[in-house]
Amino acid sequence: MGHAQTTTPKWALILGASSGFGEGAARALAQAGYDIVGVHLDRKAGMEHVAEIRRDLEKLGRKTQYFNINAADEEKRNEVLAELAKQKLNVAVLLHSLAFGTLKPYIGEDVLNKPNIDMTLDVMAHSLVYWAQGVVKQGLMGKGGRIFAMTSSGSTRVFATYGAVSAAKAALESHCRQLALELAPHDIAVNALRGGVTDTPALRKIPGNEKLIEIATTRNPHHRLTTPTDLGGAIVALCHPGADWITGNVINVDGGEEISA
Repeated sequence: MGHAQTTTPKWALILGASSGFGEGAARALAQAGYDIVGVHLDRKAGMEHVAEIRRDLEKLGRKTQYFNINAADEEKRNEVLAELAKQKLNVAVLLHSLAFGTLKPYIGEDVLNKPNIDMTLDVMAHSLVYWAQGVVKQGLMGKGGRIFAMTSSGSTRVFATYGAVSAAKAALESHCRQLALELAPHDIAVNALRGGVTDTPALRKIPGNEKLIEIATTRNPHHRLTTPTDLGGAIVALCHPGADWITGNVINVDGGEEISA
């Protein structure tokens, strides 16, 4: 049987590939025939899980390359992109799923400072622009390419300690619109995916996450949380050749959570 595709192997470059939405997307895209480049930042304790993900993907007959780096570090980003360019990889999908920010209030005792806000915006929003620039500049992504970024309802809502992350999500959605405009001549589609509340390591770091989970489960018409598998399925569908015209959007992938009172 061999590869499902008869042309050059297609690769998906996933930023934040070791857990949550990034892991869910890697598994779904691998099942759909994509080889996976994973960028993640894990200490020793998280590396066993990364090894497990890679074993699972390789059992599906996929190739994997994983880079344990800070995806927001310019030097490291350029090293990874240069390595992929050297291999002449066809990066058909770029997914930005980086969840690393400072959760503190604006007002009070222990509050957000400039380095906190700058770091949160840089990692969770601006890094998308730099990776997209690099992928295009290095000639890694051709016509029919797809760029996705994971946003959340925090881009339009407020929640205690979520201020900097909320600002980052709003900026991320804006970056997606601008990239969609500028990459249209390259036939590359760019969309932000707004997942519903999902029980991921990132969510568990938010103070009061139990309350968020409870509200989302009640509010969601399906009375369950969104899962990384739900997101992976949506990404695979949006990568279909017939979906080229879907670009510049914030797409809810949440079972109707956003529209429910």
